[in-house]
Amino acid sequence: MIYLDETDKKILNTIQHEFPLDTHPFLKLGEGLEISEEEILTRLRRLQEEGAVRKIGPVINRNRVGGTSTLVAVKVPEEMIDKVADYIDEYAEVSHNYLRPDIYNVWFTLSASDEERIQEILRELSQKTGLEFVNLPTVRLFKIGVRFNIR
Repeated sequence: MIYLDETDKKILNTIQHEFPLDTHPFLKLGEGLEISEEEILTRLRRLQEEGAVRKIGPVINRNRVGGTSTLVAVKVPEEMIDKVADYIDEYAEVSHNYLRPDIYNVWFTLSASDEERIQEILRELSQKTGLEFVNLPTVRLFKIGVRFNIR
């Protein structure tokens, strides 16, 4: 369990809901929270190192800005899980890669400039691993994003 003091909680809640679109967002964030920019950055680095924060960045709707995305599933033998995960993680187009407790035990999201690039990546992964990757493209998006109320 990672310890969060009240200042950490304020920072985490604020960056999820009101991240400033500014040339100096952490300075602006600090002004709003009455904390120095350096303290904000120091705390966020620590929270990232401890695993409380994975990434701070935008969620871009690839379909609206010229691109495509998909969910991919694959059945990976137990002894190959780490190696296959490493192959998948080599691609900058992969945003999430998860091990799940089921027959299709590795799932990942893939965003690319076009469907051709998606197919190219899946072919390369099949060639590297000898496994069949199941492409599950989005038919309709209902929700993206999640916000946690850090208490």
